[in-house]
Amino acid sequence: MALRSRFITLAAVLATLLGGLGLSFLWQKNAEAHGVAMMPGSRTYLCQLDALTGTGGLDPSNPACQDALNQSGSTALYNWFAVLDSNAGGRGAGYVPDGTLCSAGDRSPYDFSAYNMARDDWPRTHLTSGATIKVQYSNWAAHPGDFRVYLTKPGWSPTSELGWDDLELIQTVTDPPQQGSAGTNGGHYYWNLNLPSGRSGDALIFMQWVRSDSQENFFSCSDVVFDGGNGEVTGIGDSGSTPDPDPTPTDPDHEGSCMAVYEVVNSWDGGFQGSVEVMNHGTSSLNGWAVQWKPGDGTRIGSAWNGSLSTGSDGTVTVTNVDHNRVIPPDGSVTFGFTATSSGNDLPAGTIGCVAP
Repeated sequence: MALRSRFITLAAVLATLLGGLGLSFLWQKNAEAHGVAMMPGSRTYLCQLDALTGTGGLDPSNPACQDALNQSGSTALYNWFAVLDSNAGGRGAGYVPDGTLCSAGDRSPYDFSAYNMARDDWPRTHLTSGATIKVQYSNWAAHPGDFRVYLTKPGWSPTSELGWDDLELIQTVTDPPQQGSAGTNGGHYYWNLNLPSGRSGDALIFMQWVRSDSQENFFSCSDVVFDGGNGEVTGIGDSGSTPDPDPTPTDPDHEGSCMAVYEVVNSWDGGFQGSVEVMNHGTSSLNGWAVQWKPGDGTRIGSAWNGSLSTGSDGTVTVTNVDHNRVIPPDGSVTFGFTATSSGNDLPAGTIGCVAP
């Protein structure tokens, strides 16, 4: 598809996400932290927004996002916040190979390798050299640690492989404040970043989140251009609105520190098998849980296991715990499965999330 070139505001970006986020998940393992840059938007974050349809499907308009979807699949976009290496321990150059910085060295549980592609048509954020911006970094799971912010050196080209020698460290922030609840679509860390003066043209902002309570690190690549912009995003959507660089996130349905993530495990003509992991990102045990979502058009959930299924008159599905998995320990998770009939639209029509049991 042709690249859409009109400006889209960050407020519209967040509204798009809140209106139609579908998620995938980590299979039967302890819940991990999640997060990636939302302002300036990372490749996975902005491609997710560009691709997501109102019924939960993926249909990118951006050619780089489309090629990434073709190469790495939908799981990467439904886990846009999980570009991670569980054993990085703050290591960078010499540990994460050049050319793989945007995919956490290809050590993530998911395939983010396509987001390393050297090309100049990724979605990008327009900035002004010498200005101060408010960074927003998703806090899907909140943990202490440092955020290391790098900027490509003058002369770097987006059509060349990204390596450590292309970057210079411009900021380190420890335990920044948060806005919005962890584990929600709009929740994020935030801090001010003073952009270097004398820059123009294309660049990339690379961030490494180094947890202080774990060896797990997160990696984020955000394409930017220094052209006098004020946080506008091009390459996704189609909006002529006035940019709003400091939106207030909306908190969707969310119950405490509970988080639910969704995956299509197997599909066939006329149906599929799905799975949902319910995570507890809190510091105390979760005693009882419930997950709710609305299936996509033409989809009907038939049966579930490891959870009690009910369906509302509007088609909304709720799955609650059963006796043997009622309690989820801190940083733990449980998984339930289901089968469904489908006309091919296997993803939720909107956000899947925890609700009061």
